[in-house]
Amino acid sequence: MSTETSLIGRFVAASARHPWAVLFLSLAVALAALLHTTRHFAMTTDTAELIATDLPWRQRELAFAAAFPQQRDLILAVVDGATPELADAGAARLAAALQARPALFRTVRRPDAGPFFEREGLLLLPLDEVRSTTEQLVRAQPFLGPLAADPSLRGVLTVLDTALEGVARGEAALADIEPALSALAAAVEDAAAGRPHFFSWRGLIAGGKPGLRETRRFLLVQPVLDYGALQPGAAATDAIRATALSLGLAPDRGVTLRLTGPVPLADEEFATLSENAGLVSGIMLLALVGILWLAVRSARVTAAILLATVLGLVVTAGLGLLATGRFNLISVAFIPLFVGLGIDFNIQFAVRVLAERQHGRSLPDALAAAGRGVGGGLALAAAAIAAGLFAFLPTSYIGVAELGAIAGIGMGVAFLLSVSLLPALLVLAHPGAGGMAELGYHGLAPVERLLQRRRAAVLALAAAAAAASLALLPFLRFDFDPLHLRSPSVESMSTLADLMADPDRTPNTISALAPSLEAAEALARRLDTLPEVSHTVTLGSFIPADQAEKLAYIEDAAMLLGPALEGVEPLPPPTDADLRHGLGRTAAGLRRAAGEAPDPAPAAARRLADALDRLAAAPAANRQAAQAMLAEPLGTLLAQTRALLAAGPVTRESLPTDLVADWVTADGRARVQAFPRGDANDEGNLRRFAEAVQAVAPDATGTPISIRGAGGSIVTAFIQAGVLSFLAVTLLLAAVLRRARDVALTMAPVLLSGLLTLATCTALDLPLNFANIIALPLLFGIGVAFNIYFVIAWRSGEAHLLQSSLTRAVVFSALTTATAFGALWLSSHPGTASMGRLLMISLGWELLVTLLVRPALLARPPSS
Repeated sequence: MSTETSLIGRFVAASARHPWAVLFLSLAVALAALLHTTRHFAMTTDTAELIATDLPWRQRELAFAAAFPQQRDLILAVVDGATPELADAGAARLAAALQARPALFRTVRRPDAGPFFEREGLLLLPLDEVRSTTEQLVRAQPFLGPLAADPSLRGVLTVLDTALEGVARGEAALADIEPALSALAAAVEDAAAGRPHFFSWRGLIAGGKPGLRETRRFLLVQPVLDYGALQPGAAATDAIRATALSLGLAPDRGVTLRLTGPVPLADEEFATLSENAGLVSGIMLLALVGILWLAVRSARVTAAILLATVLGLVVTAGLGLLATGRFNLISVAFIPLFVGLGIDFNIQFAVRVLAERQHGRSLPDALAAAGRGVGGGLALAAAAIAAGLFAFLPTSYIGVAELGAIAGIGMGVAFLLSVSLLPALLVLAHPGAGGMAELGYHGLAPVERLLQRRRAAVLALAAAAAAASLALLPFLRFDFDPLHLRSPSVESMSTLADLMADPDRTPNTISALAPSLEAAEALARRLDTLPEVSHTVTLGSFIPADQAEKLAYIEDAAMLLGPALEGVEPLPPPTDADLRHGLGRTAAGLRRAAGEAPDPAPAAARRLADALDRLAAAPAANRQAAQAMLAEPLGTLLAQTRALLAAGPVTRESLPTDLVADWVTADGRARVQAFPRGDANDEGNLRRFAEAVQAVAPDATGTPISIRGAGGSIVTAFIQAGVLSFLAVTLLLAAVLRRARDVALTMAPVLLSGLLTLATCTALDLPLNFANIIALPLLFGIGVAFNIYFVIAWRSGEAHLLQSSLTRAVVFSALTTATAFGALWLSSHPGTASMGRLLMISLGWELLVTLLVRPALLARPPSS
């Protein structure tokens, strides 16, 4: 390698002779790259684009998305009401407001409501529930009729007066209306005191507290996305929240709005990543500066290294964008990869320059000598790392393939700047020889002698560690569920976790397409027999069973309630004087009916009478609040009651068009949706569920299948790239080093460090995931670079490597990378934090292997 080394030495010397020309040329290239980046910047945040589309599971996923485009890129708005009436009214108002903004929202649908469900929804319930619901409405007929005629606080007081008259005549007992008395007493007490209260007529009629099925409503919103932004759905989600706020849909008014679904999940992940980005970036910068100074003990050299690294990063970004056309969520990781390896190249060169200076050389001579001494190692390291990174190009993991392309280009940039711009900057800065007597570690001489004497024992121990690591590898876990990488505290994730607790709302379902509705029903019946399947849903699920019996119950209720609810002209709203008069009259009637009896019903009557008196004495605004509190949910209840009493037979032809479109494609194919039995969040349970469904429906798709498919594709891509990287680097080393032994000495520590890293992950139960697996190219590159430096120095006849300036450069390079990027561990984003952990573990093993195993490997001279 003497020719190449001398060539690099001459190149460094030429750069040192013309420092201003090199600096201006570097700045011009960086400026051109910056202009290209700013003018042509493109960033895709679509995670679907990270994996190749020609994979079978991706083909099925894309085919399903094409068949049902209205179900892609959704925002799921979850509307929780303090009462069923508030949930229904709030969801309806929000949907109407969003539908009026087509520039932001392509579609806005209510999957659990709308005219069809309001009219026919009762028929979809089991027969027993239909019977009990209609019986409750019939029992409430004496109240609903008068309230329909006067849906106000006055009407409520009139109904109470009528009921009390019946009690006085002995036609009813006070205990019969005790639930209504207690509920109204609590409501009126809050109104009199000026406190908010959320009254539910449906809860009163049902005789119990409504469940989530009654108080939770959903909107499916398909927004217009801007994939050029880091948060493509930000404008849409902001508009939804602002619209809800303008409509008064807020917790203090009994309505809570939460957003989840693919779009908010992706957007809020970026928000989490940037949540403490300032802290993490600050720690990174301080670590870089601090450790660089400790490595060279010169502020000028530190500044030169940092400037060369920054300019190299700018140039790499421009060239990478030119090569790939855009950045993606993974390829942006070229930034830490370039910084880590770029600083390594610069530290190697700078430390060697300072070492040469300590031997009395002038700065120009020291620069040329450093070029001759470490230039060949830097060139070979850059070429080997680039070859390893380019090995990702043919894999199906497009995200990492583009990362490999950009970072591989970056290795060339980093090397060129380390032997051109950095020497020029050092000439312009004209640093001294550093602030220390020696740049090596002479105190490690006894350790090095011990490792060389005990060479066989050290290598045997290393071999045993490698064997033990290999034995642990089958137990290494791969967790490729993207939800596990997200912060559980953000709204989209906490809402999703809430929904996933409901087996009927879990997103972990599987869908399959059948040629026709008849075939879909047949497939559903087969899937329903599987023990892994809880139940299935098809379009036929919306055609109720037992319709004749259910309609008979509804028709009976309609005969009794219809005349009182239909065609009624409500009275005009009461005046405040009307309300005060009615409050006093009803309070007196309640006290007469209650007397002095201590039973619960009389006590409830007296409590309500006291509350009515306080409301009568309160300001008029309090009475208006009480009026709204009772009248608004009453209006919702009456409208819903009129709708459900109009239910009629449901057929395939009578189903709404938008509902049919969710289950049948334009060409007649029909969808079957299967739900898992058992824990819908358990990885093993979902794997068995997916395997069982695919055994019956091989073309099925859905989250459990996509997660497994993505995980398998990524593992395969890394195995392919790992093999290709190993072969490419080995062949490159063989071509340059030309001795099999030297190639083995270079690659063996890399493999040992990698095995120890993966074994540690297994022992500590730290699974590989979508995020931390991206760190593997960086770790591979650092390991290859470190070992090339030592083997090249060893081949050049350098002795006592553990005590040399090379070891100092390697140690501080590793510390710089470990400390800087270990700061990722502080991130509140779980995926980023896992990357920081893996980096720290791997770099720790890199250092140990370098300091303990490497001296034993190189104990014999290269000629032996």
